[in-house]
Amino acid sequence: MTYQAFYDRSMADPESFWMEQAQGIDWITPPAKALYKDGNNLYRWYEGGQLNTAYLALDYHVENGRADQPAVFYDSPVTGVKRSITYRELRDEVAVFAGVLKAQGVEKGDTVIIYMPMIPQTVVAMLACARIGAIHSVVFGGFAPHELAIRINDAKPKLILAASAGKEIDRVIDYMKIVNAAVAEAEHQIEGCIVYQRDFHQADLVEGRDIDWEKAAAKAEPAACVPVDAADPLYILYTSGTTGKPKGIVRDNGGHAVAMKFSMKYVYGVEPGEVYWAASDVGWVVGHSYIVYAPLIHGCTTVVYEGKPVRTPDAGAFWRVIEEYKVKVFFTAPTAFRAIKKEDASASLKAQYDTSHLRYLFLAGERCDVATLEWCQAVLQVPVIDHWWQTESGWPMLANMAGVELLPVKPGSACKPVCGYDLKVVGPDGEPVPPNTEGAVVIRLPLAPGTLPNLWQDTTRFIESYLSPYPGYYFTGDGGYIDEEGYVFITGRIDDIINVAGHRLSTAEMEEVVAAHPAVAECAVIGIHDDLKGQIPVGFVVLKAGADTEEAQLEKELVQMVRDRVGPVASFKKATVVQRLPKTRSGKILRRIMRHIVDGKPYSPPSTIEDMSVLPELEEKVKNL
Repeated sequence: MTYQAFYDRSMADPESFWMEQAQGIDWITPPAKALYKDGNNLYRWYEGGQLNTAYLALDYHVENGRADQPAVFYDSPVTGVKRSITYRELRDEVAVFAGVLKAQGVEKGDTVIIYMPMIPQTVVAMLACARIGAIHSVVFGGFAPHELAIRINDAKPKLILAASAGKEIDRVIDYMKIVNAAVAEAEHQIEGCIVYQRDFHQADLVEGRDIDWEKAAAKAEPAACVPVDAADPLYILYTSGTTGKPKGIVRDNGGHAVAMKFSMKYVYGVEPGEVYWAASDVGWVVGHSYIVYAPLIHGCTTVVYEGKPVRTPDAGAFWRVIEEYKVKVFFTAPTAFRAIKKEDASASLKAQYDTSHLRYLFLAGERCDVATLEWCQAVLQVPVIDHWWQTESGWPMLANMAGVELLPVKPGSACKPVCGYDLKVVGPDGEPVPPNTEGAVVIRLPLAPGTLPNLWQDTTRFIESYLSPYPGYYFTGDGGYIDEEGYVFITGRIDDIINVAGHRLSTAEMEEVVAAHPAVAECAVIGIHDDLKGQIPVGFVVLKAGADTEEAQLEKELVQMVRDRVGPVASFKKATVVQRLPKTRSGKILRRIMRHIVDGKPYSPPSTIEDMSVLPELEEKVKNL
C-alpha cells in the first residue's frame, strides 16, 4: 500500500482504522469501542479495553518464543560496564522489583517518582510500576532539588526510586544529596525511597525512610501483572517550566501501547528481533517511547547507552555502538551529530567501524538543519529521516513512514503527516492558509491514540493551553507551512518568528543559511530589539574544530549569504562567534533565554539547561554586539 492510500484510510474512518491496529497487541479484554468522550468531554480511545503494558513488553515475548533473545544491551562507556539482558531475565527482574513495590504498599493508581540515570534498573523501575498498575513519573537525573520538589508536590508520589549517583565524563553527580534536599523542600511527604547503590558512589541511607534496592529485591516475592483499563494512566512526564507549576503530560495505557507498536512497524520500519537504538535519556519522552516501551512491545532489542556522542571516548562513540550491536535503526537528535561534526568534520573515525547493518537514521528533538541532514546522508549512505513530534504527542506526527513507503526527501521538511494526524497550517482566523504560506501548525481533533488525553489533574490548563487557541484543533505551539506537494516544514516555535520593519521572517530560515557555511558547526539566529525596525536578527555561531577564519571575515560572508538567500529585507548584519550555545540536556538550543540575554531582560535558567556556565560567557559576548 502506498503512503497516501494508507494515510487516507486513517483519515476516512479513524475508528475502524485504529480498531484494526489495536489487534496488534494482546488485550486481556479487547475494547468494545474505539473512540468515545470522557466525563470532561475529552476524546479517549479504546473504551472497555483492559491490558497490562509490562505484560506486552515482557511476558508476552517470553511466552511466544523470545525468552532468550536480548531485550536490552546496556553499554556504559562512562563506567566501562556492558550487560546483555534477555527477555526472560528482564521479566524476572521486573516481577521481583514489582514485588518490592507491593511490599512497600504501592498499589494500582498510586504514583511513584523515578530519579535515576541511564542504567537497566531504570527500565526495571518503569516496567515494575506498569506491572502493578502504578503510575510512574521519571524526573531527569541531575535536575536541581527545587525542580524535583515541585514535581513531588504535583505528582504526590508514595515512593521515590533513586540511584545513589549518576556519572558523566568528568564528574559524579550525588543523586541522593539532591533527593534529600528536594524531599526537605517539598510539602508532600513521601513514604519511602528505594535506593540503587552504584559501585563508584555509595549513598548514606536515611534511617526509617530509605531502603536498599538490592537487599529488598533479595527477599521480595515476584508480583503478577495487574489488569488496567485502556484509559488508566501509565505515566506522567513533566514538560520543563522555568517557573511555577510544570505541565504533567499524561500517557494512557491502551492508546499508548497501540501507537508504540504501530509506529515501530510503519514509521521506523523495524522488525521484531532487530536491534533498535534511540540515543536519548529516559528522562525525556524519546526515552519513554523509544528506549523502553516501543522497542520492547514490538519484540526488538533496545540499547541503553550511558554516554555521550563525543568524549566517551571520542567522536566515534556512535559508530562503535552501531557496529558492536548491529543496530538496524538509529534515532537521535540532530544536535548529537552537530557535536560529532564539530569534533570530526570529515568523519574520519567512522572508517574504523562497520556500520553496514544500519538501515535508517531518524532525527528529531530539535529542528534538523539542511547542513546536518546532508552531512549525515554523506557519511552514512542510508536514508536519513527528519521527523517531528512532541512530548505531548508521544510519537511522531510528521515522518517519512519507512515501513510503508519511503517518499523523496526534501531537506528542511519532516515530510508528511503520519496516519491519524489531520495536520493543518492555519492563519489567525483559524482557517487553513494557501500552500507555502506560514501559519500556526494545528491538528484536527480527535488526536491519534497515544497522544496526551489531558494534563495531570489540571483539565482547565489542558483546555486553555492546547484546545482553546483554535477550537476544534490541538495547537502545537509551532509555526510552519505546507508546500504544494503536501510536505510540511516546521519553522520553529511561534515565538521564533521575528518582525523586521513589518516583515514576518523565520529565524529558522536564516539559520539554514548560516549553518551551510563550511566553517560553521552549529548556530542560532535570534531576533533582538531594534528601535527603528522592531527586531533585527543576530547570528551566534560555533565553529568546527580547526576552522581557520577571521571573525570579521566570517561575519561578512554570512551577511552576504543571508542577503543572497533570504534577501535584504532580513536585515541580517551581525554575527558573532561563541564557544558554545546554551542548550537543554536533550539538545534543544535555548533561544528564548538567548533573546532575554541579548535584550538585557531578566530570565530564569530552566531546570533542563545542560551547563549553566555558558550563560555568563554569552552575557559577556553580547556586550560587544
